[in-house]
Amino acid sequence: MKKILIAGAAGFLGSHLCDRFIAEGYYVIGMDNLLTGNIKNIEHLFELPNFKFYHHDITTFVHVPDDLDYILHFASPASPIDYLKMPIQTLKVGALGTHNLLGLAKAKKARILVASTSEIYGDPEVHPQTEEYWGHVNSVGPRGVYDEAKRFLESITMAYHNAHAVETRMIRIFNTYGPRMRLDDGRVLPTFMRQAIEGEDLTIFGDGSQTRSFCYVDDLVEGIYQLLLSDYHLPMNIGNPSEISMSDFAEEIIKLTGTSQKVVYHDLPVDDPKQRCPDITKAKTILGWTPKIDREEGLKRTYKFFKEILDKKAADNSTKV
Repeated sequence: MKKILIAGAAGFLGSHLCDRFIAEGYYVIGMDNLLTGNIKNIEHLFELPNFKFYHHDITTFVHVPDDLDYILHFASPASPIDYLKMPIQTLKVGALGTHNLLGLAKAKKARILVASTSEIYGDPEVHPQTEEYWGHVNSVGPRGVYDEAKRFLESITMAYHNAHAVETRMIRIFNTYGPRMRLDDGRVLPTFMRQAIEGEDLTIFGDGSQTRSFCYVDDLVEGIYQLLLSDYHLPMNIGNPSEISMSDFAEEIIKLTGTSQKVVYHDLPVDDPKQRCPDITKAKTILGWTPKIDREEGLKRTYKFFKEILDKKAADNSTKV
C-alpha cells in the first residue's frame, strides 16, 4: 500500500485530497496544526485502518516514522481574511514549512507536490495567465505576505529538485470552490452565498468589472492527482478558464438562491487583481486534464452544502432563545 503525507489535511482542499487518496487505496497520513483547518472535515476518516492524523505545525521539524512514497504540501492560510490576519504564520509556512517538507521528501526519497497559487501572478498584465508569465506582484503590499510566500515556495522547491534530485511537482491553483469551504473565510463565493441565504445585500469590491474563474473542487482534486503521478516537474496551472465578472457572478448567485437582494459596491482593496483566468494548455496537453463540472452544477452542489449549514445554525439559535 502506497503511503502519502498530506499537510494541511483538515483544510478545504486537504480534506478532499485525503478522501481521494483513501479511495485510491493509499495509506494516508494527515497533518495539520488546525490554525485554519477544521477537524470535522476529516473526522469521518479516523476509524479507517489506512488513515492516521498528526496534530502538528510543519514550520517546526517534521518527523514521520513511516516510509513515504508521496507528500502533498497544502498547509497554508489561503484566504485574504486569514493571511492578512496571520501574515507571519503565512510567510513561515511558505518558507520554513516548505523547507521542512522538502527535507523530509529528500530523506524519505518521496515525491512531493507543493501547492502554489494564481496569486503569484499578482495583478496580471498578461491575460489569460500562462505558466511562463513572471507576475506583477507588490512584495511590500498587504497581499505580498501570501504572494511572496508562494513564490519562495516555488523557488526552494526547484532548488531541491536541481540540487538534490528530489522528485517535485508544482501546481498553481486558481479559484476553487465546493463543500467544506468556510463561510467566513472572506473569499467571494462563500461570502456571496452567505449574504444571499441570510438576506443581506451582496457586497462587490470595485465596480464589478473585475473577473475570476471558478473551478469545482472535484475537478481540482483530479488535476492534482494526475499531476502528482505525472513526469512533469515545472509549475502547472490547474483551474477552470470559464471567466466571469463579479457583477455577473453576483446575479448568478441571486438567481440560484432565489433571493431578492441588491448588490452594493465598495472600494477595491489594495493590489486586488482585476483579472484572473488560467491558461490550461499545459494541463490539457501533458495530463489530458480539463474541468468537467460547469459552474451551474458546481454552484448548485455548493449552495446545498452552505444552505444546510446555515439552516442548522438558525435552528440551533432558535432553540436557545
